Amino acid sequence: MGSQAAAAEEEQSRGSTAARANMGDLPESCVAHVLALTSPRDACRCAAVSPTFRDAAGSDAVWARFLPPDYRALLPPPARSSKKEAYLGLADSAAVLMEDGGGGGMAVWLAKGSGGKCVALSARRLCLPWDDGELCWRWTPHPLSRFSEVAQLVDCTCLDIYAHLPASMLTPATAYVAYLVFATVDGHRGLSFPDQETTVSVGDHITSRHTVCLRPDIVETHRFIGLEGCGSDDVRVPALRTDGWWEMEMGRLRTGGDHAMAREEEEVVASFEVLGWYPKCGLVVEGVEFRPLCL
Repeated sequence: MGSQAAAAEEEQSRGSTAARANMGDLPESCVAHVLALTSPRDACRCAAVSPTFRDAAGSDAVWARFLPPDYRALLPPPARSSKKEAYLGLADSAAVLMEDGGGGGMAVWLAKGSGGKCVALSARRLCLPWDDGELCWRWTPHPLSRFSEVAQLVDCTCLDIYAHLPASMLTPATAYVAYLVFATVDGHRGLSFPDQETTVSVGDHITSRHTVCLRPDIVETHRFIGLEGCGSDDVRVPALRTDGWWEMEMGRLRTGGDHAMAREEEEVVASFEVLGWYPKCGLVVEGVEFRPLCL
């Protein structure tokens, strides 16, 4: 029995060795085809398997699959010599800025791990309230902003902010999160109450709605609206980013497949609204970002 078990183990070992050899003998084009069906992160990991995998993982056939169809229009000069270099040029902090003469614009880049499109709309591209005329907002440069101008709230009583984006601008069949990117100045007012709401919708369908608070301050909340409504555990609060801006998660959505994305009339809308009518000031809006849920 012992000799039979040893023989079986030896045969299994030879089979595994043969399987590894066969995998290494695959043509580079076959390996590239398989890697193109994975993700940028997985392709980079597979490059360590063997020389064949390394060459396939760096080929244009693989990285062309990870690039969006309009990548050439997004690339800043100089032109990249390979598809992988083009991808890395659009990844993470290598945002592409497109601005018109009025300072409005958007930044587009790729999430390095997944290849999903990230889009940031500047404050100029948002719908901002103008109930008191142009005295409501002041357009000004900001040292931390990627855009030439941000919007600083001077004074208003009704505050609602809307971001509109064609669904076709985002990667199909991908889970996204929308974020309000903002800061506040000293002496800000009316931003500390938990009566703020965010909503995200795709077309006519609302995908998420949340109660939020940009600047939680229990003392100020008690002073203006009393104890009621300020102890909820469901109120979302912002997070401080490494670039110095604060971001508030507005909600999540999932884009449709290729056919759904081709419908130009389908629109993604992310909104932030303060439900109470009272004086507000000191909010600095850089924009709204749409980023894939899994980077």
